[in-house]
Amino acid sequence: MTDRVAVIGGGIVGVAIAREILTRRPDAQVTLFEKEDRLAAHQTGRNSGVVHAGLYYQPGSNKAVLCRRGVGLLEEFCAQRGIQNVKCGKVLVALDETERARLGGIEERALANGVPGVRTIGPEELREIEPHVRGVAALHSPSTSIVDFAEVTRALAEDAVQAGAKVLLGQEVIGLRSTGTEVVVTARTAGGTYQAAFDQVVACGGLQSDRLAELAGDGPDPVIMPFRGEYYALKPERRGLVNGLVYPVPDPRYPFLGVHITPRVDGEVLVGPNAVLALAREGYNWRTASRHDLTEIARTPAFWRFARQHWRTGIREMYGSLSKRRFIAGARAYVPEIRDDDVVPGPAGIRAQALETDGALVDDFRISVRDRIVLLRNAPSPAATSALAIAEHVVFTMTENRTMGE
Repeated sequence: MTDRVAVIGGGIVGVAIAREILTRRPDAQVTLFEKEDRLAAHQTGRNSGVVHAGLYYQPGSNKAVLCRRGVGLLEEFCAQRGIQNVKCGKVLVALDETERARLGGIEERALANGVPGVRTIGPEELREIEPHVRGVAALHSPSTSIVDFAEVTRALAEDAVQAGAKVLLGQEVIGLRSTGTEVVVTARTAGGTYQAAFDQVVACGGLQSDRLAELAGDGPDPVIMPFRGEYYALKPERRGLVNGLVYPVPDPRYPFLGVHITPRVDGEVLVGPNAVLALAREGYNWRTASRHDLTEIARTPAFWRFARQHWRTGIREMYGSLSKRRFIAGARAYVPEIRDDDVVPGPAGIRAQALETDGALVDDFRISVRDRIVLLRNAPSPAATSALAIAEHVVFTMTENRTMGE
């Protein structure tokens, strides 16, 4: 009997899963639901385009394993489809001896994860790679690259459609009901609501992933908190300040990486992001607020526990959001020549960050299974890099779950 499979979410992960299902099970009937009028409308189409090499992640974790596998699959796919994937390299710049000491631990993780060519360099070699960057040392990852993830998503969707997938845009899933033998999906469109039955469902809704999980009966935790990342863009005549990706050394006391400088495949160079709590799950500026989303945040104990732990960071990030001078000062620490008037306002994105009940950030990818439904509960960065490997993992999970249910 032909399997009917629904995939909820039209970001790069959802599209990759739809494609992978049909690669492994060509006779399946795959339907992808996306509530927006286009694919890659949120996290996929609003990130910086960095293909992460796997420097930071705990060896053996899902992030580490799937990122390294995902890099290879992504590079292979881009080569096959003629999609530009630029190995511009990346440096993590230590500004003092404390940060230099942290580089050692990151290098150990990177080597354990199999990141090629990564090594610590001194200030002279740093100047050879990045003449305008200053630091006492740096960790150099020559294999780190950049790509347009929205373009990759569209190409993956072409493959899926050619293999028989149906891509339904403008259709928001508002109900998931398992009957034991199938899952009834309720979708809302501009013309009303309808229902369709499927044998299996994969929910990978990013910013809406916890809400989809609750529809499936999986419970509220971990809960998604929307953190907006704002960018400035270097003016064209100042893009030569960097050759590749320039990052600070992450501080383990803080939950986010900090402002960095990111070239993109279209030639633009971004400075950022910060990380401020968004006033709506899809609120890409201060003017967009949702009473429902804010009420939900206010009623979430995990958020208040997180806020108590990191309120100083929150104030600092808020200040940077409201003050261009403060924002650019973060980048000027390691690119001294950058001036406030070298930048113009850039894009913004939202990170769907899952929180544990104690307020801790969920660090690893988290995938759970509820009856015939596979739920991606947490898939932040490097999910775009890892998308093709996540798809393999999810389809394997679906196959196991189907076998156990028979």
